Amino acid sequence: MAYTLLKKAGIPTPPFWVAKTSDEAATLAKNLDTKDLVLKAQVLAGGRGKGHFKCSNVNGVVMCDTIQQVKELTDNMIGKELVTKQTGPIGKICNSVMVTTRMFPRKEYYMAVMLERTFDGPVIIVSKQGGVNIEDVAATNPEAVVYVPIDVKKGLTPEQANNIADKLGLVGDSKEIASLVASNLYDLFVEKDALLLEINPFAEDICGEYYALDCKCTFDDSADFRQKELFALKDTTQMDPKEVEAEKYNLNYITLDGNIGCMVNGAGLAMATMDIIKLYGGMPANFLDVGGTATVETVTEGFKILSTDPNVEAILVNIFGGIMRCDIIAQGIIDAVKQLNLNVPIITRLQGTNVDKAKQLILDAKLKVISVDDFVQAAQTSVKLALMMNIAKSSDLDITFSTKPPKKKSK
Repeated sequence: MAYTLLKKAGIPTPPFWVAKTSDEAATLAKNLDTKDLVLKAQVLAGGRGKGHFKCSNVNGVVMCDTIQQVKELTDNMIGKELVTKQTGPIGKICNSVMVTTRMFPRKEYYMAVMLERTFDGPVIIVSKQGGVNIEDVAATNPEAVVYVPIDVKKGLTPEQANNIADKLGLVGDSKEIASLVASNLYDLFVEKDALLLEINPFAEDICGEYYALDCKCTFDDSADFRQKELFALKDTTQMDPKEVEAEKYNLNYITLDGNIGCMVNGAGLAMATMDIIKLYGGMPANFLDVGGTATVETVTEGFKILSTDPNVEAILVNIFGGIMRCDIIAQGIIDAVKQLNLNVPIITRLQGTNVDKAKQLILDAKLKVISVDDFVQAAQTSVKLALMMNIAKSSDLDITFSTKPPKKKSK
């Protein structure tokens, strides 16, 4: 997709096609009419060139000399999981490969446009040291990375575009090309509501031609209502199935590596909840923000998503009811517990709008839910119960929880 967007924006790329079968890849490779061929696994992860497919030594980016080699390698790529430093040991499925012409760069540059809070808006970042991790360059040789902040009202001016080419040390026709690429890249950034467009490397080949050899794109999810054509291209097979399901209900969900499921309203409170869990020795299993407009249905669906994670050994519900009413969360919890065979402890901390009504609903439903008012105590309880569940699981034991009835106040 990245190459297609760049090409439409007037940014030069090598000739390329995308194939979903080995026969198609062979046909497309033949049409390129060259012996210098490259196959690139279409997987949303960095480090593809150094990554490898499971049960083989085939990398995510491979050079080919013959059509037969293209066909054989594609058979070892499509339908297989590619493991890179970003995917972890599980890897990501490869459903298609890019068939392109191998380029022979003699000089590689870095060029990107990104939305950067430090500059209160978009900034173009360039470096003469392309083809490597730009974070490493910034850490070891910060003066090699140049930042050009852009005024969103004025856009990228011709003077700034020329200055960018100067920073790359280019002159003559090369300067003109780099200036045009920078301008086109910024226009694409604005047009597509992007958060990041990164060309790395932007390369000059042995013939003096310039090409974008790789591109990373990130777009603003909030702009999907006006970027329908763009977001329709999203490959959900590259996403965690739980995250795909969460999107259907407008839930902000991200899978993490821990064992304490979190359901929170508001991103700030969600971050604080994950922090305090870690502070007391636990690990959050996810980020889940139900937002301020959640319904009983979305809360119930959120619980379903949490319950499908086999790593979750306790669930902490932390709600501060402002716009979000606590009784809606409570009813969602009740419905979820009734529908699902939840065998992990649920800890709830409800504060704010309709909190007394919410607590009464849970009490009347006779749920095995542990209600805690204090934030710290709720986190500590979650960590302790998750640890108990983990120990029981490792010993092949089952644990059942029952809550004591509330103590009657003495007269």
